[in-house]
Amino acid sequence: MSQLQLDHRKGLLITGIGGLVLSADIPLLRLGQGETWSTLLLRSVTTFISALIIWAVWSLATGRLRTIVPGRIGFVVAGLYGLASITFMIAVYNTRTANLVFILAFNTVFSALLSWVFLKERPKTITFVAMFFMLIGVGIIVREGLSSGHVFGDLVALLSTFILSLAITVTRSSGKDMGFAAIMGTALPMLVAAFMVSQHGYTVAVPGWIIFNGAVVTTIAFLCLATGPRFISGPEVAMFYLLETVLTPIWVWLVFAERPSDPTLVGGVIIITALICHSLWQMYHARKRVRMAALRHPI
Repeated sequence: MSQLQLDHRKGLLITGIGGLVLSADIPLLRLGQGETWSTLLLRSVTTFISALIIWAVWSLATGRLRTIVPGRIGFVVAGLYGLASITFMIAVYNTRTANLVFILAFNTVFSALLSWVFLKERPKTITFVAMFFMLIGVGIIVREGLSSGHVFGDLVALLSTFILSLAITVTRSSGKDMGFAAIMGTALPMLVAAFMVSQHGYTVAVPGWIIFNGAVVTTIAFLCLATGPRFISGPEVAMFYLLETVLTPIWVWLVFAERPSDPTLVGGVIIITALICHSLWQMYHARKRVRMAALRHPI
């Protein structure tokens, strides 16, 4: 087996772990039983500290200081991830979990559009088809939010998805490693949350869940998902983000007995089906490129 194929398998394993771990994020946030800003503060602080510890250990182990934020563009990316964290947390407390994770899956559509506009990467026809069906699915979910009083949370979730897609686009255009920059972006929500908590007070009933989430779950998830693109293609990485979309509503249903509404389930099934079909198609072509590269450069 060639080194290229070994790296590909390594990327699939690392990214799969990241997507699986990330699916526990929202259930742990809800188990903490805190209000929005207090939860965001505690989660951001623990994630920030954990990232610094990992960076220090990594630097000592390798004998060189790894760049945390690569230049000014790194601060832009960090700021975008920070804004995405703030809007994500607001959405968590203002809409149903199923609505949120299904809408977050829409980031592939925003990313494709932003890449088309700013990077001149015109999406393929099959991407337009998938986007059409995903728009239908999101429309069903948002319409259900109008009738159930969750429209604000649904719209904030859409905003969070757009900001995240913008961060991904800027990262791709820079060509730099933004793994730690994304985590360092938690400094922004940490500062905003600290100000809000100073005004309204701190309330987290079970802080242990939030500390575990910030120190372990989100840190591992983001590091793995940020490392994956070094070994596998973007479409394959996007495929593993679907683990959160698929598994999170199941965990919430089992732990909190919060069954998604029928319109949300219909919209979610449409989104997931379109995204899986699109990702499988792109993965097929990505693997063809890997095989062709291995034939051209045998080990």
